Amino acid sequence: MSLDVKILGRRRGATIADMRDTRNDEVDRLVEAWQRERTDLDLGPMEVLSRVSRLAHHLDRARRLAFAEHHLESWEFDVLAALRRAGAPYQLSPGRLLRETLVTSGTMTNRVDRLAGRGLVRRLPDPKDRRGVLVRLTPAGLTTVDGALDRLLAREEALLAGLAPAQQHQLAALLRILVLPFETGAS
Repeated sequence: MSLDVKILGRRRGATIADMRDTRNDEVDRLVEAWQRERTDLDLGPMEVLSRVSRLAHHLDRARRLAFAEHHLESWEFDVLAALRRAGAPYQLSPGRLLRETLVTSGTMTNRVDRLAGRGLVRRLPDPKDRRGVLVRLTPAGLTTVDGALDRLLAREEALLAGLAPAQQHQLAALLRILVLPFETGAS
């Protein structure tokens, strides 16, 4: 008797624990080899985090491909997306962009210069601070970031196609637990 994981996994309310895929992946093979060589170690963390690492590699590739379709690098998308998430009129101060993208001020200046040179953003005087500026998406920047986000979500959906929606929510909740301690200002 064989277990059809796709059918089981898509059952309404199915949990990850309900799935027992008997196929082995590369991580299984690595863990098995380490278990033979180092019986004194608990390899549970390796089973989880090696898979997270491998998925991160596939996600990074999917992101690069989605952005390349819109002639963007990942860093360009990050800046444009921060401006887009700010809401109309899609502008932020350079300081706020720093906090949103986690880069240094020198790096951000260079990035804004390059995006402005491509016509995707422009600098405007800050009406609240005559010494300051605001960075705003141009109409071309808005079209570009929206198109890139659409492609990214399509590629991410394809990466998650093996999981039912309930499983995706469960996985997101579990990953949130792992990520929160690393987030600044996490509550």
